Amino acid sequence: MEKQMEDLQQKLKEQEKLASLGLLSAGIAHEIQNPLNFVINFSKMSDKLLGDLTDIVEDNEDKLSDDDREEVEDIVADLKENMAKIVEHGERAISIIRGILLMSRGKDNEYLPTDVCRLVKEYVWLAYHAMRANDKSFNISIKENYQEGIPQMMVIPQDLSRAVLNIMNNACYAVRQRSQQESDYQPTIEVEVSASDMLRIVIKDNGTGMSDEVKQRLFDNFFTTKPVGQGTGLGMGITRDIIENKHGGKLSFDSKLGQGTSFTFEIPIKK
Repeated sequence: MEKQMEDLQQKLKEQEKLASLGLLSAGIAHEIQNPLNFVINFSKMSDKLLGDLTDIVEDNEDKLSDDDREEVEDIVADLKENMAKIVEHGERAISIIRGILLMSRGKDNEYLPTDVCRLVKEYVWLAYHAMRANDKSFNISIKENYQEGIPQMMVIPQDLSRAVLNIMNNACYAVRQRSQQESDYQPTIEVEVSASDMLRIVIKDNGTGMSDEVKQRLFDNFFTTKPVGQGTGLGMGITRDIIENKHGGKLSFDSKLGQGTSFTFEIPIKK
């Protein structure tokens, strides 16, 4: 009993730490969003100014030599391309920040119209980059298949994103573990989103897979196969609650020891 109490106290401390980190990340995200908006807006303004400059050059091209005119056109083209890249990646950063804020501030059980493909993609790559941040040698192949034309769907975005993140984190961990054991191994994670009568999200890895014992205890609270300090044993239980209880869907998995694991979310389409 004393050992169980000590373990429980340690888990609660970890959860308190995670909650504090969540508040901190939300604050950081909010502060970063403002300068990013300035970067994007000034990039768009600069692009318009480049358009005005191009018009002026065209009006006075008879006053420029062929070499000068060609050089100006090349410079303007490069600047336009650079501005477009700044806007593209700035807006991607804004999208990631909005997702973080949504996770930390979203109202409980609030269904919102959501671009599910975009949400899944964002959190798949967030999980990958998070693993890369801790291990620079970590590298995998991520194969993505998003059905085209899926309209926005009513889901609880801050919860669904958390479920995707939990599964993707486990997949990254599994392929990383196997890559440390096999020299000729090619770590791969496949992601698929489709919708017909149900919204279907599949995340499949070719990692270490699960033993029969792990399969049986997968959703038990505080059960984890990760070393102390790297897992709380709560992720899978939370994920099942999100998919099955909050979204009325089904969470299923298939795993073979030494070959990999596949998780599937099936969520009724809510109008």
